[in-house]
Amino acid sequence: MSDRRAWVAQVMGLPVSVHLRGPRVRTGTVEERVARLFAELRAVDAVFSTYRPDSVLGRLRGAPPGPAATADPLVREVAGLCETARVRTGGWFDARRLPLPGGGTGYDPSGLVKGWAVERAARHLTDLTDHDLCLNAGGDVLLRAGPGRPAWRIGIEDPDRPDLVLDVVERAAGAVATSGTARRGAHITDPRAGRPAEAVRSVTVVGPDLLWADVYATAAVARGADALDWLATLDGYAALLVDAAGRVRATPGWPGSRAVSSPLTDGCRGG
Repeated sequence: MSDRRAWVAQVMGLPVSVHLRGPRVRTGTVEERVARLFAELRAVDAVFSTYRPDSVLGRLRGAPPGPAATADPLVREVAGLCETARVRTGGWFDARRLPLPGGGTGYDPSGLVKGWAVERAARHLTDLTDHDLCLNAGGDVLLRAGPGRPAWRIGIEDPDRPDLVLDVVERAAGAVATSGTARRGAHITDPRAGRPAEAVRSVTVVGPDLLWADVYATAAVARGADALDWLATLDGYAALLVDAAGRVRATPGWPGSRAVSSPLTDGCRGG
């Protein structure tokens, strides 16, 4: 018989929740694994937060990481992934010229770090093979459900009415990531124009990897009007886009039910 339990913590400046379904969710062993997951996310934040002056990125103050910073293997890995993301997105995801918390522009890999960190931290739970996982980091969701067990239902927020659900997707595994203006305003920058991107209200991407789903969603918001055509070319990923006029469109592979705005009564809420 399966039980369900949830843990929530404020980490990296956002709420992170761990939902587990399985026979041992009330045991100390599972409790310890979840504690390790949150501890790893806090350790990552201590390195990469641009809001903490004592972090590696905080000390750089927007400068790209040089040899001293990249001696840290985590910084080196993230810097490499950011360059890969810039190439994969045709420059629409570019960590080198972003607004900084203290003003001005500079290097900020935060748009990639969250998905990368969540995937790393989830490894503390990978050997709990008889448990299903929904790991939600501020609306970006990593999922796992065993063979023959129910898929997770993920509600996609309506960017104009965040208390309602625009659509629902069912996923047994993989990721759901949303970027847009609903929660934080026009905080994503068009790297070519150097100003906030405002043509798209939200983009939700589903696919096998949270890191890349999140990167692609962010790049699509930055890209603007033709983002859906580009998203449709991404192998293994599908997307739902709401433009500034409120029109809702999806790529051909979008797995949602396209429910009209409604409350979500079960499952996890994304975006």
